[in-house]
Amino acid sequence: MKNLYLASRNNGKIEEYKKLLSKVNCQLLLQPETLEVEEDGLTFRDNAIKKASEVSRKTNNFSIADDSGICIEALGGKPGIYSSRYAENDKKRIERVLKELHGVKNRSAFFVANICVCAPNGEVVIESEAKCYGNVILKPRGNGGFGYDPIFEESSTRLTFAEMNNVIKDSCSHRGKALKKIIPDLLQIFY
Repeated sequence: MKNLYLASRNNGKIEEYKKLLSKVNCQLLLQPETLEVEEDGLTFRDNAIKKASEVSRKTNNFSIADDSGICIEALGGKPGIYSSRYAENDKKRIERVLKELHGVKNRSAFFVANICVCAPNGEVVIESEAKCYGNVILKPRGNGGFGYDPIFEESSTRLTFAEMNNVIKDSCSHRGKALKKIIPDLLQIFY
């Protein structure tokens, strides 16, 4: 079984990936603790490629990375690529967004995920991007998920990501949609 490194230190993300990639014959591992990758790209794609490429070269294994975030129309697309750095933790990030949207009627938003897989030499072999549309609600709802999940209400289900069970979230989330697009390619690499 080949290793596939997830270019992340986010435990919530690795649990999500393990479920979504359960049909792929690989050992999914978090990037080494000693490896630091600076996310200084100008787009989600730039950051995903940089993370996957650096982790694959340093581990001499395949690596998968995503850069994802929430883009809020009334905030001009913010926090966007800075979603995970918008404040020091999830609670403070949610508080900041809700404060910035106080009194704003248009709460349209979307999550985007750009996923990249690199070969052991750092070369990009697979790419995918997907979005999930909804609204930022007035106060958090639900106990699941991570990040902005409690304040993002997905448009077709009217549930926040934090209220969804895994099956529903995997079928409509940005990351779930982007990963589904590349499963056939991953099955060819990890047979």
